[in-house]
Amino acid sequence: MPVQVASDYAYFDYAATAPLCEEAALAMSYFMTAGPRNMGQSANANSLHSAGRAAFETLEQARRSVSRDLGAKRPDEIIFTSGATEANNAALIGIAHAEARRRRLRFSEGSAVSSDEVPHVIVSAIEHDAILAPAKRLEAQGFRVTRLRPNRAGFIEPHVLAEALAENTVLVSIQMANSEVGSVQPIAELSCIAHKAGALFHTDAVQALGKVPINLADLGVDAASFSAHKIGGPKGVGALYLRSRTPFEAYMLGGGQEAGKRSGTQNVCGIAGFAAACRAVTDADYFNEETMRLRSLRDRLYEGLTKLDAVSSTVELGKEPDCYLPNIVHVLVRGMESETLIIRLDAQGFAVSGGSACASSSLDPSHVLTAMGVQRDAALGALRISMGRYTTEGEVERFLQAMEACLHW
Repeated sequence: MPVQVASDYAYFDYAATAPLCEEAALAMSYFMTAGPRNMGQSANANSLHSAGRAAFETLEQARRSVSRDLGAKRPDEIIFTSGATEANNAALIGIAHAEARRRRLRFSEGSAVSSDEVPHVIVSAIEHDAILAPAKRLEAQGFRVTRLRPNRAGFIEPHVLAEALAENTVLVSIQMANSEVGSVQPIAELSCIAHKAGALFHTDAVQALGKVPINLADLGVDAASFSAHKIGGPKGVGALYLRSRTPFEAYMLGGGQEAGKRSGTQNVCGIAGFAAACRAVTDADYFNEETMRLRSLRDRLYEGLTKLDAVSSTVELGKEPDCYLPNIVHVLVRGMESETLIIRLDAQGFAVSGGSACASSSLDPSHVLTAMGVQRDAALGALRISMGRYTTEGEVERFLQAMEACLHW
């Protein structure tokens, strides 16, 4: 039997994963009938028989739906993956290698190679590890990698990217929105700068989907990564947007599914759930109303938390609150460590996240905060509160009371 949490437990960790939404659950329920009578939905979508063709049509309906909701020009620009981690790895490694090969650049494998001949990749220093780790892999394979530092507010300034670009830059990857402090990058402007220099541009759009408007064609990016479970879809499903004719070498090899760009039998059930969740969060009326609601909750949390003596906001929303995600609050608590706060709040019925790498028992502060110039002692007391569809005003008010109690434990 599954383990249950208390019915009054308040979940404030949407940036880690969002609860499954009703739309996704309903879409996937059609696949949950046991036995062969449901093979029209659960058959292998690559089989030629009628059951396989029915599953394939369900898959393609989902692809068309996600394509429309994300503003792609063609459905075949959407490649379904096992999640954003795979999509990010595929984008960085697959595009970088393909473009380097297309330009006939040389890899520095211990031999004397001019720096102008070595393929160059640019990422930001505040990316998710699913970008930073493959960037490190590319470095080991002979690429030169530049990591751009943000300003103190958490933004990659356009002139910083422009100064880092070179003739041999093959790929730039900068996230659309940061999962810790919530800064929303000017992706359209950054991608334009990269393209003027002849480089391709990828963005990790995982945290942005459903929180900021996304139209891939208008953004002008060559590739983008998405995750289902961040928007109320199932875990284990994601997508890579790959603009037509973008150089790409398949990262997952095997049976040649997804037009040869991602081998592996497709999870039609999960993909249907992803498409339903994507449709729900991008619906214009829902999106506008929910964004305003979450922004109001965010601002109330910042107002209440910063009134506490030991708490300060990591960022200043200032006159441009839309430059930060509407659902993330990030604060620094003096004299306490993130792990202690998480445990105390959990004991009072609240799920939150810290800014440091507590999952790996690391004593180091978050690489995001370090790159932003936050001092080590302050960064170790970081707390991220992230909200979503099922967060209520009452939960926010109760959280403020619980936070004050934690500080006087």
